[in-house]
Order: sequence, then C-alpha cells, then structure tokens
Amino acid sequence: MGLIERTYKNGEIIIKEGDNGTSFFRLLEGSAFVYAGFGKNDQVKLAVLEEGEFFGEMAILEAYPRSATVVAKGTVRAIEIPESDMNAFFAEDPSMIAELMTHLGNRVCAMAADLSEAETLLGELRESEAAKNKKSLFSKIKKHIDMYQSNKNKITEPDKESIRDALKAIPDDGTGNFKTYGKGLIIFKEGSVDNNMYILHSGTVGMYSGYRTKEALKLTEFTAPTFFGEMGIISDEPRSASAVAEESGTRVESICRDDLEPIFRSCPAKIDMILRHLSYKLRKLNSDFLNTCKEITEIYNNK
Repeated sequence: MGLIERTYKNGEIIIKEGDNGTSFFRLLEGSAFVYAGFGKNDQVKLAVLEEGEFFGEMAILEAYPRSATVVAKGTVRAIEIPESDMNAFFAEDPSMIAELMTHLGNRVCAMAADLSEAETLLGELRESEAAKNKKSLFSKIKKHIDMYQSNKNKITEPDKESIRDALKAIPDDGTGNFKTYGKGLIIFKEGSVDNNMYILHSGTVGMYSGYRTKEALKLTEFTAPTFFGEMGIISDEPRSASAVAEESGTRVESICRDDLEPIFRSCPAKIDMILRHLSYKLRKLNSDFLNTCKEITEIYNNK
C-alpha cells in the first residue's frame, strides 16, 4: 500500500485550492487552517483541522478540483492516501470507513447550520429595508458577503445523476438487510433514534413532519435509487422527520455501523457510493449556502 507520511512546516501549503487532487489526508499531529481564496485580499478562514481529521477527500470521491487551501499551523504530520490505495487503506483498518463517514457527516451538519443561519438572515433582509442597517446584523451580513466574494467562482451544482447511475450499476450480492413496505407504512418515525441509513432500491419515500396529524407537512420526496436517512448512522440525534413509503412495493435496504465492514468485504463499491453520496450532499449544501450569500450580498449592495 502506497501510504506516505509527510511533515509540513508552519505556514506550508498542504493542499491548494483549484488543484486536481489525486490523494486525501489524515492529520496525525498538529493542526491546520482551511482557507478560501488563500493569499488574496478577500481570503476567508473556513475551519481549523485537528489531529485525527481527514481532509482533501472530496476531490477523490467526486473528481472535483480542490475547494480550499489547507495550511499547516506549526509543525504538522499527516498521512497521504493516494486515490488508488483508498480501498487498501480501508482493508487494513475497516474502522476508518466509519471515521471518514463521521467526518463527512459532521461537515454536512455544520454546513446545514450555516445554510440555516444564512437563510434566516436573508429573510430578515427581504422583509425590512431597516434590517440592512441594524448593528446587530452587520457582522453577520459582512461574514456572508465575505464568504460569497471568496467563493463566487465556485457556485456550481453537483451532479446527482452520476451518483444515481453508479448506484444502479452496483450488483445485489444478497447480503443486505432488505424490507419491502406497503403504501403509507413508516420506515422510521420522527423523534425516534434510529441508527441506520437507507438505500431506496425501488419505489418512492416521502419525508414528513407531523405525519398522521392535522399538521402533517410533506418536506421532500425521494425516488429510487438513492440514499436517505444517512445521518442516523453517524449520530444519535432523534429523527427530524418521518420516512414513509409512498407506493406499494417500496424496497429499502438498511445499513448500520456494524454492517460497514461486511459490506466493504463483499461489495466495496457500495461503501464508495455511500461516501460519494455524503460528499455530494455536502457540495449541494455548500452550493445552496453560496447562492444564499450571493442574494444577501446583492440586497445589501443595493440598499
């Protein structure tokens, strides 16, 4: 296996925004800063990476250029994992599958929170001309304008269809936990703690708040083949909505953490697809976030 341990000095660039990545990294010692627009007047520090964290994996999972620059903070040691050795890396230590999934899931949660904050701010700006000049909102407005200015060339919609096509091509090896649901049956219930993620192989699933109450609201709908409920395998948080079969013969595969190693041994392509799905979800949230920052910028600049 071609893993490489590397050492970086303070201020040294580990990966560079815009490069076509052929490997990803795990931080062994030290910490690192993540920047958008590094070295430019409008650079923005996005995050701080600590020991044990992965970075650079999205360029591998979806073949996109690097979306940020990572810079060493002090002396840093990291393992570089070439794309061609990802499965060998997992085979040597299958617990790394769940580690990488958790890393991506945490980033999804953080980006979802950023998007929610941006949408709330955008709503306030749309509703009131006076909101543009409120001191309490200025720092939030500036943060989102800076984020847009540093990332405005990266507002691209990720390609979901390529993931759906690849998911269709994965053979059924007969080892999955499958269940077929009739129309209206609940797959998981709002408020429950359900430590699984799901693959929808056929049929349709609706996500509802307040299902079977007078206040029932359909939030979204999934059509096969796709993943859903993936945060259940990553966190112990209660479900925020109920998943409901929308037609008879809806066939669903459930996956828990303990299933990840056996699935990898029998069908590594399925693990690859789960990771690609999480990466897609993160890119989609980032795209929505930047579009919201763009609207905030346009409204504020037109005051």
